[in-house]
Amino acid sequence: MSYKRTEKEFWTNKQRQACSIHEVSYRACFKPQLPKYFIDKYTKEGELVYDPFGGRGTTAIEAALLGRNFITNDINPLSTLFVIGRLNPPSIEEIHDRLYSEINSDTEVDKIDLSMFYEYETFKEINDLRNYFIKKKLNSYDNIDHWIKMVATNRLTGHSKGFFSVYTLPPNQATSAKRQIQINLKRNQTPEYKDTKEIIVKKSKQLLRNISDQQIKNLDKVRSSSLILQTDATKTKQIPSNSVKLTITSPPFLDIVNYAQDNWLRCWFNDIDLENLAKKITMSKNIEDWSAKMSGVFKELNRVSKAKGVVAFEVGEIRNGKIKLEDHIIPVAENNGFKVKEIMINKQNFTKTSNIWGVSNNQGGTNTNRIVLLEKVNNL
Repeated sequence: MSYKRTEKEFWTNKQRQACSIHEVSYRACFKPQLPKYFIDKYTKEGELVYDPFGGRGTTAIEAALLGRNFITNDINPLSTLFVIGRLNPPSIEEIHDRLYSEINSDTEVDKIDLSMFYEYETFKEINDLRNYFIKKKLNSYDNIDHWIKMVATNRLTGHSKGFFSVYTLPPNQATSAKRQIQINLKRNQTPEYKDTKEIIVKKSKQLLRNISDQQIKNLDKVRSSSLILQTDATKTKQIPSNSVKLTITSPPFLDIVNYAQDNWLRCWFNDIDLENLAKKITMSKNIEDWSAKMSGVFKELNRVSKAKGVVAFEVGEIRNGKIKLEDHIIPVAENNGFKVKEIMINKQNFTKTSNIWGVSNNQGGTNTNRIVLLEKVNNL
């Protein structure tokens, strides 16, 4: 069967118009212009937008900024951290006061060796932050704590002076300690002291630099009525049936990205059991297993979606273009009560991420989005 295919630049020509609060790094995330395009087109204020594979929370945060209620779900607790941290932004003064008046120094130092990433005094400051959050307990955090923890997690490692670490891989993935030692030798570099509190304040100013009063009001309005889940996307009983107007998501792509290993340092900082997390995250080794998992996801999407509810399912070309996931997701969706409206291919000449990897055209990198746009037509 043939389907309508449209290839053009749908949203990236306006990429500089996104709210600065989105600018936190996370592996394999899409630009906020992608969910904004579909939210503007298919929903009204107050309607419900859902992302079953929430990642850094781009769909959730953009929906909230636009005054839509949202549900976001991700088995990785780091996703919850990134969403909660941005739903109720504190003032720069509140952030500064918390950092400099309540974060105790000289707490017990963890025995982990991270000397290949951090100068010792820097590591002690990171350790003090970590101990503060562990001791305080999650259920007693306020919005300032959630924000600082989110920003600190985002600043742990990276390839510029704005991160706590010495030069390493881009901030959406953490290399191993062994590999970092090799990077240090190759670059003839030694970790230098970084003022972690100053970095957190500076990054906070960047994140809040262009958020409007109306967007703050929208975040406040939808915060209590929205839902943040941390469960299997095939088992979301917390979501009422026939309630979701629009789903926007990008699922794990086979075993291309190792979300647990890429976040091992973030897991350490947030006291998350990496081994247990790795067992929960979908890492399909072949297309058959992946399709079977997505069938369960679409069965659940059929239950939670309203009649004629829309799903924007971002897929991609993997294995150097040998596998086009839309060819596999379409029959899965059709077998679960959805019809294809359109296959959308959004292209741009280059992205910041692709330039990091030496890519400057559409032959590779992360500069192409492929969206299968679907509509619910039958209840299962």
